[in-house]
Amino acid sequence: MLKKWKSSVSTRAKMPTCNFVPEKYKSYPYERMQKIREQNISPSLRMYYKKPLLLHQGHMQWLVDYEGQRYLDLFAGIVTVSVGHCHPKVTVAAQKQLARLWHTANIYMHPSIHEYAEKLTSLLPDPLKVVYLTNSGSEANDLAMFMARLYTRNFDIISLRGAYHGGSPYTLGLTSVGLYKHNVANGFGCSTVRFLLIFLIIWVTCSCSCVCHANDQYIEQFKDTLNTSVPKTIAGFIAEPIQGVNGAVQYPRSFLKEAYQLVRERGGVCISDEVQTGFGRTGSHFWGFETHGVVPDIVTLAKGIGNGFPMAAVVTTKDIASSLAQNLHFNTFGGSPLACIVGAAVLDAIEEDGLQKNSEDVGTYMLLELAKLRDEFEVVGDVRGKGLMIGVEMVTDKDSRHPLPAEEINQIWEDCKDMGVLIGRGGLYSQTFRIKPPMCINKKDVDFAVEVFHTALQRHMERAAAK
Repeated sequence: MLKKWKSSVSTRAKMPTCNFVPEKYKSYPYERMQKIREQNISPSLRMYYKKPLLLHQGHMQWLVDYEGQRYLDLFAGIVTVSVGHCHPKVTVAAQKQLARLWHTANIYMHPSIHEYAEKLTSLLPDPLKVVYLTNSGSEANDLAMFMARLYTRNFDIISLRGAYHGGSPYTLGLTSVGLYKHNVANGFGCSTVRFLLIFLIIWVTCSCSCVCHANDQYIEQFKDTLNTSVPKTIAGFIAEPIQGVNGAVQYPRSFLKEAYQLVRERGGVCISDEVQTGFGRTGSHFWGFETHGVVPDIVTLAKGIGNGFPMAAVVTTKDIASSLAQNLHFNTFGGSPLACIVGAAVLDAIEEDGLQKNSEDVGTYMLLELAKLRDEFEVVGDVRGKGLMIGVEMVTDKDSRHPLPAEEINQIWEDCKDMGVLIGRGGLYSQTFRIKPPMCINKKDVDFAVEVFHTALQRHMERAAAK
């Protein structure tokens, strides 16, 4: 049990200014909201923090609660707000379309789906030029699995340890994070490559021999799965270019290229889950798969595609798409006039605001600043990522690399929130802080966030010393 203590550490961080003036909160009191939550909203929808936030408004990288307190959002609605909360261009486009036409279903043509399909597919390499629009990432990955099986006439699909590809009954078999598993049958025809945990795979700092050795280990484990867990022919392989829910976990540099070759030799197709890595978030490239020097057969998109609007997509080749046309397959809301207008406005905002370049510049700056905390604090075991997709792994010490106990991580997390910074959680043991903000953040925001995190870590060290 911890002794009572009073922190001697106060943050010097000053929250950056913001010209946005929020509206006055006029809805129910906090206590009534809590009661409604307990009585009328599914308990499976868990909330963050001891006292959950009641948010009222958003503006670009900022969120405002019911009391007018402003927070720097470093989690972007779970990596979903790509260009900024209520981005003016996207908001205006949505408002105009709301007054014109909301919904028709795909039994009729409307301009925006054709304009958007052309614009989106122009950003992908040949032969990825056919799009099927859906409503969520789980739905997109579900459909990608279905297409892979129809096209190849095979059934087995491979995914990776630590992967998250959705929570639907179908995609749950591909997801390999225990917190999302329920006590129901799932995973028929799905096999997971059980990678050994290879710590500190950081492309920019590991030696060539380290990376090559890690790549050899990954490929050997991949081959072992192919040789022992699946038939001689398979339907496909799905992977995130950087694992998101698992805490920004990257692979050795050549792994995906070699894995794709092995899968295609078995008759399978390769699926890139770009739900979190797409739309310029990694900085150096617009799509995560480009960082690995590969071209997948199917790409799934969601989250940042609509900046918070519920939309998603599966992009594939004409041949694979044709396999789905053998019989009727229908989506009521996918590709609605409103969704396509929003999606097009998001693409325009990314280009006009220079957000891919901003992700690279600000993300690199943040990684380097956070790396200083790794060097200073024993409990910061790893800082990794690319662009504005960053993970900070918390450990008891750098020798054992055991995950920091949940109660200690929780307190650091709460301290950051209390000082005005919102971050996510991830990893197989929820031991990793996930930093994936709207791509519009700037270096002043980073300085503030890093100073807040530094203060939270100092307070953690004081608590540990007071035991």
